[in-house]
Amino acid sequence: MEDSRVIMYHKQGYSARTLFLRLNDTVCYPKALPSLSQVGENHIEEGQKVSYPSTLIADTEKQLGLSSGMLEIEGEFEAEVDAPEHPIHVYLARFTTIDPPYEQLENSAGKFIALTDARSLPPAELELLRRAYSFLMED
Repeated sequence: MEDSRVIMYHKQGYSARTLFLRLNDTVCYPKALPSLSQVGENHIEEGQKVSYPSTLIADTEKQLGLSSGMLEIEGEFEAEVDAPEHPIHVYLARFTTIDPPYEQLENSAGKFIALTDARSLPPAELELLRRAYSFLMED
């Protein structure tokens, strides 16, 4: 997963409140983007499915101690980040639970944040969250 990151979110079904998972001061799992990273242009056409590493979601669930099926990839969202050493693909995954899985993530020190609580993140991560939020609100 060196050249891939996942942004995880939970969206309430009844209120559409959207929260993003922040772990270790980043919303890009498994680790923050390198400094000087910049978000590239999207090349995905509307309705086009993206291909992602087949083990990405299963590995993420396992590493975070989540049950299988708690995360689902958003198949029409992908962003590319221009990083100093190589491009990084960023995917978006949704928690499938009714409520955010606070209990399952308490050992990982994960915190669910609203978009307005992300101001301290680096510019590239803020841009990724802006794109993810716009994508989700179009849905």
